[in-house]
Amino acid sequence: MSSPEPLSTSSTHWNARLWGVLLTVSTVIGLDALDVSMVGVALPSIRADLNLSTSALQWVVSGYVLGYGGLLLLGGRAADLLGRRRVFLVAVTVFAFASLLGGLVDNGALLIASRFVKGLAAAFTAPAALSIITTTFHEGPARNRAISIFAVFGASGYSAGLVFSGLLTEVGWRWTFLLPVPIALAALAFGYRLVPSYRPDRGRGGYDLPGAVTGAAGSLLLVFAVVEAPQVGWAAPRTLISFVVAAALLTAFVLIERRSPHPLLRLGILRSGPLARANLGGALFFGAYIGFQFVVMLYLQSVLGWSALQTALGFLPAALIVAFGSPRIEPLIDRIGTPRTILAGVVAHVAAYALFLRVDEHSGYAGSVLPSMILLGIGFTLAFSSLNIQATTGISDDEQGLAGGLLNTSLQVGGAIGLAVVTAVLTANGGEDASAANLLTGLRPALSVVTGIAVVGLLIAISGVVRRRRAEKPAETAYELV
Repeated sequence: MSSPEPLSTSSTHWNARLWGVLLTVSTVIGLDALDVSMVGVALPSIRADLNLSTSALQWVVSGYVLGYGGLLLLGGRAADLLGRRRVFLVAVTVFAFASLLGGLVDNGALLIASRFVKGLAAAFTAPAALSIITTTFHEGPARNRAISIFAVFGASGYSAGLVFSGLLTEVGWRWTFLLPVPIALAALAFGYRLVPSYRPDRGRGGYDLPGAVTGAAGSLLLVFAVVEAPQVGWAAPRTLISFVVAAALLTAFVLIERRSPHPLLRLGILRSGPLARANLGGALFFGAYIGFQFVVMLYLQSVLGWSALQTALGFLPAALIVAFGSPRIEPLIDRIGTPRTILAGVVAHVAAYALFLRVDEHSGYAGSVLPSMILLGIGFTLAFSSLNIQATTGISDDEQGLAGGLLNTSLQVGGAIGLAVVTAVLTANGGEDASAANLLTGLRPALSVVTGIAVVGLLIAISGVVRRRRAEKPAETAYELV
């Protein structure tokens, strides 16, 4: 069967095939997000069934983060150089196979290996999916609307994973791994029929193998060091050596990219102010949220004594706001621009974290937890779509995969670093003690760090609005003179 012809549109009135393309790639990004969050509640059951140590159990989560965060940049560029449709379909196939393997294994090492392979596959599907959207829907209202829907699936998939994990773990932890298999296979079938083909311009050059090796190795080692540091110690020789080697590899990567005639990462793309602010702001935004979610999970289960399912349902209001709000955010983005919507979203998250600082062992859900959940949902609705739009606006079609890979790398590395820092603060302040009083003693400084990270993100967002206003002033002055 021949591959579909390329299609693109600048209209916001789409035919069935355009909707099919959008929903197919959005389903896959939702599946990636679902898988990240769904395994969390199942961890105690996995440990009991496979007799895993605490450090080995941590790698069930971290193995996925390592593959995902470490190879996103390579995945994004591969989509540009090898063809977005081809990379997307191969990666979805690998994801489905790794999901099936994870649900069937009886060995901890194989389970961790399957998680790493799933993360690796997601590192290729995520930037390929975003670049398929940004090259199918022209820059402007059509693309903004498409990315808003795309963001709904990502954010809602993450929140839905928390709920599904509570339900499926009651049946058996293996179902948290097997559930993605039929969804991935369905997306593969629709993707083969609907996703437009893309033939990269071979005249632009060959492949940057030294850059790919040093970039991937440096990214993997950096994420590995960040994930391991809370367990082995930030000042431990292994941690310090890992950071030094990662820095050396990434320095070599930059030097190679500066001299390569066909770089994996064209460094000039980083001169785009909107793209740079989207990546830095996105890393802080997601880093604060992942750290906050970790703290809240501990608080609800260990301090308030909630069950896993009750804890998952506690996040449901935020998920519902994102699901209903994100498809309707595009007109607001068109009217006021991405810098202002990002700023509004970050303000909502800062307020959510600050409000949560007042909780104690007697706090009720409606008065203390729910307000933060509502603000989290509002913040994600406003900022997540806007970050995706801002990171890809003004970027040429042949670098859309690279731009998507950069943003997703920033989000994942930001999340890993945020979680590692919050975990270290929690541990240093007595958070390892299971008693409610000692947990609260550790939770408060950890929440303060989360709030601090979000405030730094707020400063980045403010700078974007200020720069936007400065850029608009000359145009307004010229109009008045006319």
